[in-house]
Amino acid sequence: MLNDPLANVMSLILNNELIGKSDCLIKPVSKIIKELLRVMKENSYVGEFKETEDSRGNYITLTLTGNINKCGVIKPRYSVKSNEFEAFETRYLPAKDIGILFVSTPRGIMTHYDAKSKKTGGRLLAYCY
Repeated sequence: MLNDPLANVMSLILNNELIGKSDCLIKPVSKIIKELLRVMKENSYVGEFKETEDSRGNYITLTLTGNINKCGVIKPRYSVKSNEFEAFETRYLPAKDIGILFVSTPRGIMTHYDAKSKKTGGRLLAYCY
């Protein structure tokens, strides 16, 4: 039984990156996972992904590019205001302007850079660098 599908996806991506695979199969699929992959693709951490429907539930085939050094989820999902990102950047990212934090905002899932520029807060989901 899966307790946290998002954490399972992030660890699956990291493990496949570390062993040098070029693609991975993600199952189960949710809206949050698809949006997180879309943001990762926009920031060129992963390549293309394609959702495939089958009789036992959907799955995603993800192309890896080798750009991920570390990724993971943030537990608990801290609530953050638009001017409080600095503390979490120093906690989860290795250096200033390296890596991204994924934030679930009322405007959708975005990076912490986008949330700062739009002056919106939200809940922290994950990090990647």
